[in-house]
Parts: sequence; structure tokens; C-alpha cells
Amino acid sequence: MRPALLLCLAASLVGYSSAIKFDLLAAKADDIGSTQRCFAQYVPKDTKVLVTVSVADGFNQRVDYEIVEDGEHPNVYNKKRNIRNEFVNAFDTLHDGNINICFTNTLDDGFLPSSDYKREVDLEVNVGTEAKTIEEITKTKHLPNLEEQTRVLEAMVNDILNEMNYLKGREARMRNTNESTNDRVKWFSLISLFTLVSLGIWQILYLRSYFRRKRLID
Repeated sequence: MRPALLLCLAASLVGYSSAIKFDLLAAKADDIGSTQRCFAQYVPKDTKVLVTVSVADGFNQRVDYEIVEDGEHPNVYNKKRNIRNEFVNAFDTLHDGNINICFTNTLDDGFLPSSDYKREVDLEVNVGTEAKTIEEITKTKHLPNLEEQTRVLEAMVNDILNEMNYLKGREARMRNTNESTNDRVKWFSLISLFTLVSLGIWQILYLRSYFRRKRLID
């Protein structure tokens, strides 16, 4: 496969990593649900997820966050109170489904809610191979930015190749299944046609014999 095509395919995978920046308004503890912000993303089972949160400075406010899995019995992957500066959390999903990342900004007692009380939150979510690579780079040693991007891109390309090989094998299995089904349908149609023709001939012969016995025909 040509490198240019691999780069295009790698670029298409960036959609599996998402980033968003927003202002989180503060509210009193008894009304914290009114300003809560939640973000959901579907993630398959046994997939690495890397969540990076960066919170700007803000006085008289406390930013908390929680990662919860959808389901009848929600699984809480992480909780963090009073996030300051940057916070990184990595985990492996236990089930297929959405993970919800929710933020709250609690205003200290003695202060009235206002649009002036808010904190800027920068959220980035990496999923799969990209998350594993970034976590590995973070744990081992700091690399130059270009080398980090190269490592991430290389991991993504390998992931693409593995996915393409899987799809190629799946397409071959489906093709074999279709050919086998076509053969079975063909033989079933021939047998059905032969049965219908045989039944028609037998009915004609039986009726001729019956009418002759009744002397209705010669």
C-alpha cells in the first residue's frame, strides 16, 4: 500500500480522538445540576481510554469530574475533586457502550452565582491504539513533539493495517458463505422444479386413469 494512502487512512482515524474546550459556569452546591456538563462517547469493550483534562485558574470555585459507563448498573471509572491545572486518567473499558464524562463547578459558600464565575475546561479523549501509545510515551520518557507525533502516527497506521487485514479475511469468509448459499439455492430450486414437474405428470396420469375407469374418456 502506498504511504500517501496510509497517511490518509491514518488521518481518518483522528475522529476516534476528540478534544473540546468550553467554559464551565459555577453554581451553588444545591443547584449544581443546572450547570453540569456531560460528554458521551461510544467505546467497545476492553479498549484503552486516555482522558486528559486541563482546568484554568478560577477563584472561589471547585471543579469536579466523573467518568461513568452507561448501563443498568453504571460502572464508575474515575472521580476527581478539585481539579487543578492538568489531570490525566487512563483506564480499560469493561463493556461495550457509552462512557459519560461529566463536569461540575461548585461555587464556594458566601458567593452568589454569576456569569463571572466560570472556569475554562480543556478536555481531550484518546481511544484505542492512540491512547496506548500516548500513555506509553508519557510513562517512559519525554520525546520531542515531532517524534511523539511520529510514534502516534506509526501506531495508528499499524492499527489500520491490522483492521484492513481483519476486514480482508472477513470479506473472504462472507464471499465463501455467499457462494455456498448460491449453490444450495440453485440445487434447491432444481429439486423443487423436478418435484413440481414430477407431481404434475403424476397428476395427469392419475386423472387420465381415473376418467378412463369412469368411462368419461376413451
